[in-house]
Amino acid sequence: MRQIFNKTGKAKEGKKESIQVKLIVVFLLTSFVLLVVNLVLYQSMNRIIHRLDNVYATNVSLNELQDILDHTHFSLTEYLNTKSTDAMQDYFLYEDEYLDMIKKLNKEAVNNELLIMEKNIRGISEEYLNVTDKAIDAKRGRNVDKYKVYYEEAERIYDVLSTHIYSLNNQRFVANSVNYQVLQSAIGYSQMTNTVILILVAIANTILVFILTREMIQPLKDLSLAANKVAEGNLEVELLPVMTRDEIGVVTYAFNEMVQNIRLYIKQIRQNMEQESAMKERELMMQNHLKDAQLKYLQAQINPHFLFNTLNAGAQLAMLEGADRTYTYVQNVADFFRYSIKSREETTLEDELVQVEHYIYILNVRFSGDIHFNMKIEDTCRTISMPGMILQPIVENSVNYGIRDIDWEGRIELSATKEEGYVCISIRDNGVGMSQEKIDKIMSGRLKSDDISKNSNGVGLDNVMQRLRMFYNREDVMEITSVGENMGTEVAIKLYWEEV
Repeated sequence: MRQIFNKTGKAKEGKKESIQVKLIVVFLLTSFVLLVVNLVLYQSMNRIIHRLDNVYATNVSLNELQDILDHTHFSLTEYLNTKSTDAMQDYFLYEDEYLDMIKKLNKEAVNNELLIMEKNIRGISEEYLNVTDKAIDAKRGRNVDKYKVYYEEAERIYDVLSTHIYSLNNQRFVANSVNYQVLQSAIGYSQMTNTVILILVAIANTILVFILTREMIQPLKDLSLAANKVAEGNLEVELLPVMTRDEIGVVTYAFNEMVQNIRLYIKQIRQNMEQESAMKERELMMQNHLKDAQLKYLQAQINPHFLFNTLNAGAQLAMLEGADRTYTYVQNVADFFRYSIKSREETTLEDELVQVEHYIYILNVRFSGDIHFNMKIEDTCRTISMPGMILQPIVENSVNYGIRDIDWEGRIELSATKEEGYVCISIRDNGVGMSQEKIDKIMSGRLKSDDISKNSNGVGLDNVMQRLRMFYNREDVMEITSVGENMGTEVAIKLYWEEV
């Protein structure tokens, strides 16, 4: 089945896959290709290295054979000279080890010079051990004449045996050197071949990723272009078709809704202003209607520059990365838009905190995590009712006019504690601070503007304060404190949980 959303948001036939599923498919496919190629190359190199390790194994074995022979002969001599029990034990120990080693030598009649030499060494070694055993027996039997004769014979065979081992070792070394050169050339050729294969696979994977992600990137490019036009003040942009039901489709749908709501609210504001000019006798009532329209306008409006920047950041993440971070980012943007465009006069502190977290997450993606935000909320405060779109404008004010251009690490702390009859919410930053003159103007209502969409800290805080006063029908709803320049600013608001 295929489902899409048309420009009015109604579901039609269109795709159901999410960005996460698409990216996982791309990742698994490219990873599988690279895994197969690397396994093949690894097996090839492993075989060559294994053969290389075995090149000089025969020389090592012959050296070990000569070492054990030397130890055997030395132990024999030591025992015959001292009749030491330790020397005799060493002799039998080395004799057993030497026997095990010569059993690995060739004993068959073959037409190969090296194998013939191995057979000769094996035969001479057996003769040598036979003579040494007789010398040991004669020594133990105190037959001085015999063990001297056997020892001299063992000495002679030892010299012959050492000469044969040395000669075979040299010839083995020459043959192994030739094999080593051949294998070394093979390794060089294999490395060059492996490099070429990996380059080709990388190119193929790049093409594959481009093809598979093009369908996801193009809607983001279209959305970015449309958002740029809105940022330039063109609200008559053509609404974008929503072709998928993934996260990009949700954001596109939210963008279309935002543009339509902006058009609608601007039209409503103009009509209200015309009515206010024509009927001055109803000025007080019209002011109340205008404030209500401004409240809904603020809730539905999203700063076009902010939308443009965040969507561009989402497009860059989608192109340069390829996993969960993009999904999380786009989902946060979608949730932020969805909450903002809903017209709500009353909500809960929990919903407002979630909206602030979305906003901080989006800013940290744009500014590489430069905004350090911390919340400390008492659990009993989360369900309290309050006006909508209160906390996010205050936090935005702290970012734009408190910590945006400072040279030190910017921090914002939000806390909520339950007091007698109300909940106190504090938003504190360590930014540039605010003059007492501006604080007095905001608190007295003298810093106002007819253009409520103007991005000014004075208008933003004044609007929040007025809406809180209207909601609770009392004046003591906000307090602004700033110790001095570069000492930060604290905005404290009161949410009354008892009827007032």
